[in-house]
Amino acid sequence: MTQTFQRFVIFAEMRTGSNLLEATLNGVKRVTCFGEAFNPYMMGWPDKDELKGISKAEREEDPHKLLAALWDKPNHLPGFRYFHDHDPRVFDAIMDDRACAKIVLTRNPVDSFVSTALARQTNQWKLNETETPIPAAAHFDAAEFRLVTARIEEFQLRIQHRLQATGQTAFWLGYEDLRDADVMTGLLHWMGRRDVDRVLPASDQVPQNPRELAEKVTNFDEMQDALSRLDPFMLRRIPNFEPRKGPAVPSYMVGAAGKGLIFMPIKGGPTETVAGWMRAMGDLSEDLTQNALRQWKRDHVGHRSFTVLRHPLLRAWAGFESLVRGNNAELRQLMRSVHRVALPRDEELGAMDDAQQAGLFAAFLDFLRRNLNGQTTLPTYPHWASQSEVLAGFSRMGAPDLVLREGDLARDLGWLADGAGIRAPAPLTGLRDFPAFLSEQSLRGAAKKAYLRDYVAFGFAGQP
Repeated sequence: MTQTFQRFVIFAEMRTGSNLLEATLNGVKRVTCFGEAFNPYMMGWPDKDELKGISKAEREEDPHKLLAALWDKPNHLPGFRYFHDHDPRVFDAIMDDRACAKIVLTRNPVDSFVSTALARQTNQWKLNETETPIPAAAHFDAAEFRLVTARIEEFQLRIQHRLQATGQTAFWLGYEDLRDADVMTGLLHWMGRRDVDRVLPASDQVPQNPRELAEKVTNFDEMQDALSRLDPFMLRRIPNFEPRKGPAVPSYMVGAAGKGLIFMPIKGGPTETVAGWMRAMGDLSEDLTQNALRQWKRDHVGHRSFTVLRHPLLRAWAGFESLVRGNNAELRQLMRSVHRVALPRDEELGAMDDAQQAGLFAAFLDFLRRNLNGQTTLPTYPHWASQSEVLAGFSRMGAPDLVLREGDLARDLGWLADGAGIRAPAPLTGLRDFPAFLSEQSLRGAAKKAYLRDYVAFGFAGQP
């Protein structure tokens, strides 16, 4: 049976050729692609604050209103591009809509990653034949590559699983297909546009970096060594049919003291304190793959794995500090303009007194409550995800032997060390202090509303 679609979505990622695909589709009569309609930072395209008469604030309040407006284009085939970090609230509606054609665009992850790094470095995101490419070479960050690739793989597996569970199929495209007129014609015919005889790829965009990777990466030999430790079958394949979600293994820290220790850090927790304690007893290894971690475990019989919980109020404060002090000006602006956290201008952030910080932190806790309940455009970042969910992710690879708590580390790390055969554990240093105003009842109550699941799961008291 032939399916005639009424609309479409392009599942893609940065630097996969989605701009070229959009331009090609927009060159066909009665086909319109509305850019990255659900990108948290823009409305379809850069520097746009509204789309189809709907503002960012309106989209934030109800993304389905924008979705309905995009689909409301009679005698047309409308669509948009959707990436793994776009508004998660519309994902189910898209996947459940059988009249929506699903196009999945992929590219070799290494090429995509390097291309993204070059675009950020040069601020040149598209190139036409009249423009001159800016020469540049980028440093390959292996740890960042693994994290980015894992997130994208997880998203693609989620798409694959939903397609299977609902009895749907997608049109899979590779980056190399985008300049093939036969494939583009086949795509339009698959979507039901049999009236189109021939679809020519858009000619107003040209490849930006048609050079060998060795010329585009400053540490090419180091990159090759890092990639050689990855499973090559994960680099350029349609995802496995079996849905799965992997843990953040590259963030683990392993030390060979005694029978061996594996620290599974939760972002926003006392990671540096615990890492310092482990380093005082020997070298640490980080950025492990799952295979490397399994081999390490085989080589260290009797090892102990552990993680450390932080009280949700204190962890939320660490997330707030990261927001205020981090190199994330764009996220701060989004907090001001959309998410009701009225941060002062960046140059004034360092001059806030306790009363100002307390007020802004209260607004941030309210944002966390909405974000964790799936009521905001932004995805739930690891720095403020619930610790319950992080531990569930760990269990995909293997649950930790011990779940410790920051407040009891001075006592419990000695017991952990003894179990791992460490006879003279290092002293614990570097435990941080927190502002006294965090004990205010209003802040404690707001934290409990945001992280109720963690309070119930781990028995946290209201007072840290």
